[in-house]
Amino acid sequence: MAGNFRGGRRARTPKLQGKGTLESVSTEGPFQEWLGMPELYRHTLQVDGEEFSYQTEEPELSVSVGDIVVFRYKETAKGRWIDRNSLGVWIDPATYNQ
Repeated sequence: MAGNFRGGRRARTPKLQGKGTLESVSTEGPFQEWLGMPELYRHTLQVDGEEFSYQTEEPELSVSVGDIVVFRYKETAKGRWIDRNSLGVWIDPATYNQ
C-alpha cells in the first residue's frame, strides 16, 4: 500500500485554516433540523472579504466585528463552513503577557 492510504483507509484531508479581520456577522434562526435536535443558529461571517458560514446553538458569537479571528473550515458545494468550536479571537503573542 502506498500513497494516501493508512491501514487500508484513505487518509483524511487536512482542514483548511483561516485568519482575518471579522468585518460583519448576520444571524438566521433558530432552525430545528429534526425532532430532538437542539435549535441551531446559522451565522454568516465576512472575514477579509470572504464569506463563511458557522452553525451553533448560541444566538450570539464569542467574537465581535473588528476582531482578528482564527478558525478551521472546509469547502463544500454550499460554501465554506467553519468547524464547530474552532472559531476564536487571535491573540498577538507579542502582547500576550502585558
